[in-house]
Amino acid sequence: MVNRNATPVLVSSDLTKDYGDGHGVAGLDLEVGSGEVVMLVGPNGAGKSTFLAMASGLLEPSEGTVTVAGVPVGTIPARAATSYLPDAPVLYDDLSVWEHLEYVARLHSTAEWQDYADDLLDMFNLTDRVDDLPSTFSRGLRQKTALILGLIRPFTLLLVDEPFAGLDRPGQETLVEVLGDVAEQGAAVIVSTHQLDLLPIATRCVGLQDGAAVYDGKATQQKIDELVGG
Repeated sequence: MVNRNATPVLVSSDLTKDYGDGHGVAGLDLEVGSGEVVMLVGPNGAGKSTFLAMASGLLEPSEGTVTVAGVPVGTIPARAATSYLPDAPVLYDDLSVWEHLEYVARLHSTAEWQDYADDLLDMFNLTDRVDDLPSTFSRGLRQKTALILGLIRPFTLLLVDEPFAGLDRPGQETLVEVLGDVAEQGAAVIVSTHQLDLLPIATRCVGLQDGAAVYDGKATQQKIDELVGG
């Protein structure tokens, strides 16, 4: 169970992004605590990716604020606490899978990262591709590589945008298992997805429409279908 009395990991207040032709996000107030797995749901253009980009500190809000672990996003402590996985994998063309892992782990001063890297590679069935260049991979293998990179570093907040895209069935099942594990270890997890596989571990569902929050409550198949227009 999530401790609702715990200090929230992420807090957004009146968070707004105005692109000029409409709001990407409009006055969003949200609190997410340690150990929560929040499904961020809504139709295309609802503002999910915009919110995640602002929560990660990569996109400047037009109005409002976001804090992570009590400090403003964009600051060094907030960036250190946040692992953000966008919907399109961002990888180097000239680094192998293992070189990617070593680079990210050392960049974030991850202690004893090699054993965890081996475990993640095994779980996502990438052990035999560890010396290969992800630039040669299929969409699904690139997605698995990006997920492992996001998980190998320390974080208090994990933001993931449409992570199931391109994953095979075993990869999807592994992802749900790993997200559940990191939440149990105390991280706050926000996932933009309508993938029903996440329901068993989701503590909440937050629904967005036209940039505004229209639902914040229990994650159910019926509610998710309603929010995505199903």
